[in-house]
Amino acid sequence: MLRVQSYLPAGTPADEPTGYVTLAHDQRHLRRKLLHLQNDEMVMLDLKEPVLFAHGDLLVIENGDLIEVRAADEKLFEVTAKNTLHLIELAWHLGNRHLSAQIEEGRILILRDHVIRSMLEGLGATVREVEEPFQPASGAYHAHGGHSHGHDHSHHSHD
Repeated sequence: MLRVQSYLPAGTPADEPTGYVTLAHDQRHLRRKLLHLQNDEMVMLDLKEPVLFAHGDLLVIENGDLIEVRAADEKLFEVTAKNTLHLIELAWHLGNRHLSAQIEEGRILILRDHVIRSMLEGLGATVREVEEPFQPASGAYHAHGGHSHGHDHSHHSHD
């Protein structure tokens, strides 16, 4: 069985991937896992530290092949607002409830939750059901789960 040797962030110039693995947002925070590729092959991911993979990241296999990480379509709510300030207020309400959210210019994506939908509509938001990839922002409590793209997050002492 082939092993994942390292990874490259999305957008890194590289050869074409030879395969892909499709994972939901809550399946892309990985350190060690047997990954089932689209062609029924398997590769072993075994990294030193957990990584929060994004859509388009590339896994480098020990034979030099690349496997693309793809975000699975998920059942989401698309939240839109009357204006930018209203969208910021809606984001605050979602953050106050510690909900995972993908915040974009002009909209917020969240996992479907009908209680939250009622709250948002009560606050004047427009909420519609969509199915698309979900890449929620990693918050303050998830600081060490993100990519480490060439910069060191290790702690040092101050003597």
